[in-house]
Amino acid sequence: MIIKISHILTGALAAAALLAADWATAAPLSLSHLAYSRADQMGPVEEQAEQGYVVPDKFKRQVVGYNGSEAPGTIIIDTGSTFLYLVQPGGRAIRYGIGVGRDGFRWQGVQHITKKAEWPDWTPPPEMIARQPYLPRFMAGGPTNPLGARAMYLGNTIYRIHGTNAPSTIGSRVSSGCIRLVNDDVIDLASRVNVGTKVVVINSADHQASAPMISAPANLRLR
Repeated sequence: MIIKISHILTGALAAAALLAADWATAAPLSLSHLAYSRADQMGPVEEQAEQGYVVPDKFKRQVVGYNGSEAPGTIIIDTGSTFLYLVQPGGRAIRYGIGVGRDGFRWQGVQHITKKAEWPDWTPPPEMIARQPYLPRFMAGGPTNPLGARAMYLGNTIYRIHGTNAPSTIGSRVSSGCIRLVNDDVIDLASRVNVGTKVVVINSADHQASAPMISAPANLRLR
C-alpha cells in the first residue's frame, strides 16, 4: 500500500511540474522550425490522473462518413475541431475526440509515424532537470505516466499522438502541440496503424478543409 501511494504521488508531482513548466517556459512553435524547439516541450501538459470522468458523447469514438481524397489508413487531425479521423474503405472514417495545442501552438503539415510505443517511459530532458531539480529523472510507463497507454511519434519532430490520464482535457486546447486521446482510444488507434502511416494535420479554424467530415449513416458501426 505504501509503495502504491508513493507511486501515485510521484506521478501527480511529475504531472503538476509538467503543467507548470509548459505554461512558464514554452514558446509558440511552427512546423517550419521544429528542429529548434526546446527540449522541455517534449513533456505534454497533463493534470493529476482523473477517476470517473466521462467524456462527452461527441468526443467518443464513432464511425462517420468521409468524402475526401486521402487513402484508407491515413490519419487526418483537425486541430480546429479537436477531432482525429482514421480513413476507412467505403467512404467512412473512424473519428476520435482529441486534445490539441493551445493558441499559438497548433500547427499544420504532413508527417508519418516513425515509432510506436506501448506504455511509454518518460525521461525529463537535462534542460528541464536543471530548472526543476525535484523532477524524477525517469518515470516508467504506466497509468500515472502523462504519456498514457500508447505513443505514436511523428517524423523527427517533438510531436506525438499519445494517451492521457486526464480525460477531461479531450476537446480542449492545452498542450504544446502534441495530440492526446483517452487511453482506450489511443490503444484502439495504435492497433489499427503501422509505422509509416501518413498523418495530415489541418486547422479548420484557419483552413477550409476540402474534404469535410459528415455524420455517418446510422447503420454504420465500429468493427
